[in-house]
Amino acid sequence: MTARSVLREPAFLRLWTGTTASGLATWALPFVLGLAVVDGSVTAVGLGLALGVRTAGFLAAVPVSGVLADRYSRRATVGWSGAAAVLGSVAVAGGLGGPLWLLLAGCALAGAGQGACRPAFQALVVEVVDADRRQQANAAMTFSVRASTLVAPALTALLATAAGVRVIALVIAALWVVAAALPPRGLRRPAPAGARPGFVAEFAEGIAEARRHPWFLAGLGALTAVIATGYSATGVALPLVSRDTYGGATVLAAALTGYTAGALLGAVLVSRWRPAARGWTALAGLGVYALAPLALLTPLPVWVVVGAYVICGIGIELFNVPWFTAVQREVDPATLARVSSLDFLLSYGLAPLGLALIAPAIATFGVQPVLLACAAVCVLAPALAALAPGARRFSREPATTP
Repeated sequence: MTARSVLREPAFLRLWTGTTASGLATWALPFVLGLAVVDGSVTAVGLGLALGVRTAGFLAAVPVSGVLADRYSRRATVGWSGAAAVLGSVAVAGGLGGPLWLLLAGCALAGAGQGACRPAFQALVVEVVDADRRQQANAAMTFSVRASTLVAPALTALLATAAGVRVIALVIAALWVVAAALPPRGLRRPAPAGARPGFVAEFAEGIAEARRHPWFLAGLGALTAVIATGYSATGVALPLVSRDTYGGATVLAAALTGYTAGALLGAVLVSRWRPAARGWTALAGLGVYALAPLALLTPLPVWVVVGAYVICGIGIELFNVPWFTAVQREVDPATLARVSSLDFLLSYGLAPLGLALIAPAIATFGVQPVLLACAAVCVLAPALAALAPGARRFSREPATTP
């Protein structure tokens, strides 16, 4: 079946809509804070603090949510995490142009809601979609998020011009209402007999489950390395190169748009493609991100830089969709949310560290050596992960012969 046929299922359509709303709201908050700096509602120092506490809230909530989503209902976890994000977004609206403490409290609470819903959403896919259609389902969800980020900046900027940043913050709160209320109830899971272990012990059970899958640990290490280096090169070096080499922001905007367009193409491709060596194919797609820093090494025609980012976008979805599908397929459903939380905690949690380190590295060693190092990591990390047991198919089970 195609991803479109999955969307005809009412339960998945509700989950897809809720996930899309949460993804769009998560993306929109930093953008709105940036617009608030432009219109003077927030200072540059306030922006840095707001983004910092948002990230801290996200990281603090992810492991807690993983445990709670496995302990209780995944649907309930989505509900309370979305409610937290609603309250946080409303507080952000009050803090724009108002007390800084209110803005920071709202960003922390919104970040916690954003982080708390991720593992629960991933686990809900298993309860709503049958195994044969999960790859199409994951492709449909990533397609919607990429499409939203492609068109949302212009719409958000237009709305900010017409109504102001406070109104946009309230729109974000409304998106979180949709994300909290719309997803369906999943399967009823029997409560385990006897007393439950403590929070730390339950999270440790998730780590133990992750260790049962060497391909998962290796793939997560590769993903973390690529995000901390390749993504950081895009976040820091691309704006510098666009300004200094190409004389403005045109290449920056074109490259990021090309990346999103490539990700859309990748999501469509992977919704239908079932390579035999699905793990190696996914890791190869992840390694393609080395093209991003390589395209910035020397002055190249603009179309070459943009084309490199299009290919990177295709490659990242060739990794993402099979990766999420494999985790949903291979991990014990009873610990799925905890393993997913470990995934988000490491891969996205270390991204700010990469962003914080790459600018001083460029200042110390220069742009070209840092870009070469980032490209080398983007190639070597997936290549090493491909050597792990089970990496060929992202599975502990050997391939079956027809």
